[in-house]
Amino acid sequence: MTINSALFDRVSALLKTQVGPEVYASWFGRLKLHSMSKSVVRLSVPTTFLKSWINNRYLDLITSLFQQEDPDILKVEILVRSATRGARPGIETDAAAPGLPLQGEAQPAPAQPRRATSQPASLGQHASAILPGSAAQIPPRPAPAGSPSGPLFGSPLDTRYTFDSFVEGSSNRVALAAARTIADAGASAVRFNPLFVHSTVGLGKTHLLQAIANAAISGPRHSRVVYLTAEYFMWRFATAIRDNDALSLKETLRNIDLLIIDDMQFLQGKSIQHEFCHLLNMLLDSAKQVVVAADRAPWELESLDPRVRSRLQGGVAIEMEGPDFDMRMEILTRRLEVARQEDPSLDIAPEILTHVARSITASGRELEGAFNQLLFRRSFEPNLSIERVDELLGHLVNAGEPRRVRIEDIQRVVAKHYNVSRQELVSNRRTRVIVKPRQIAMYLAKALTPRSFPEIGRRFGGRDHTTVLHAVRKIEELIAGDSKLSHEIELLKRLINE
Repeated sequence: MTINSALFDRVSALLKTQVGPEVYASWFGRLKLHSMSKSVVRLSVPTTFLKSWINNRYLDLITSLFQQEDPDILKVEILVRSATRGARPGIETDAAAPGLPLQGEAQPAPAQPRRATSQPASLGQHASAILPGSAAQIPPRPAPAGSPSGPLFGSPLDTRYTFDSFVEGSSNRVALAAARTIADAGASAVRFNPLFVHSTVGLGKTHLLQAIANAAISGPRHSRVVYLTAEYFMWRFATAIRDNDALSLKETLRNIDLLIIDDMQFLQGKSIQHEFCHLLNMLLDSAKQVVVAADRAPWELESLDPRVRSRLQGGVAIEMEGPDFDMRMEILTRRLEVARQEDPSLDIAPEILTHVARSITASGRELEGAFNQLLFRRSFEPNLSIERVDELLGHLVNAGEPRRVRIEDIQRVVAKHYNVSRQELVSNRRTRVIVKPRQIAMYLAKALTPRSFPEIGRRFGGRDHTTVLHAVRKIEELIAGDSKLSHEIELLKRLINE
């Protein structure tokens, strides 16, 4: 083994530890060392898609790992294998890669590089399946692919995600009702087609989508369901194209009853979006149900092909908001009940749970993290006080604070700073002295609150969401080239958060 090969092997091992074996196998299993100079490492992959994917998501990580092993390395480049035939023999060998599985075959887990490997429970986390301690201790229970109880193919379904285990409240009741209607009525529920569910992270979108899939599969119609993350869709189509299997894949998708796509904001690449647009048109024109989820509304998915965005906007978009106090109490109460199944002696005082529910307001994931902290600390601090709980959970409380900023607070602070009135900010006046503060206020509303562009527009005199989008982009451009304005924005953020 050469020195260069040994270095590559060490970095590969570190990378596998960082991203996990499943993600590593999915995205880096065919990454090869091409060549090395004193300061540049060149790696190769078999497809342009993989090159783009790794460059966009993992290049900084890979570079830092090489620099950790050899500080002289300044740059890492990713090449496509077809363009590297002059490489030294023995460095690049690429075994034939099998295509992605279809019905009944075992599937590699889809990569989710933007999500944590171990995620705390969302609002819809299935309480009866969570044991005390970290959620990472619980192996997922995917429904078998290609069976009557599993999806046709795609990302694995977790059978813990059901409608019964979903914590319902005022912030998600409409989305839940629409989801139940689709699961029960199948293709006849075209009035919700496509259904687009959006929210910030940790509010139960994935749970809701998988609940639809699980209910549709197990229902009397035994619907043909495909549940995919956007990243899995990209991977599946890329490998189908590579293996000359695209027509077969399209034919399979043509015959499904229900398509569910999660994390739509990650769908990238012109050719992949082109294929998705064709699929979307084909299914909707055939009155097949489509359900999509993302972390923002469809009109805010700027990286999407305009045709895809337009088609998604033609259905019903429903926003899920943060849990109210009653929902947060329900989540914590369910969590405690499950923990007691493992340890009947477990007891957390009701006033502690109430205090946590009042303090942690951002999402179900923060609540799960808070509860896990309490369980851990209770093992050697059995008499936790509310003051001690505040010390332990302070980072979670602080993490949720920006989401509690009100648009009215932003308007008040910005108006005072620029010596205009709040009424002028929301008026139709378009003088320079008003327009810039108004745009800054809109930018801050998007940056400091979870509100969508249409909601922000309504709070600024009933303006269209495109006006808000223009304002946000304008201020972003100005900040990039104007350090004085950048400092001014930071000052306003501090004033708003005080």
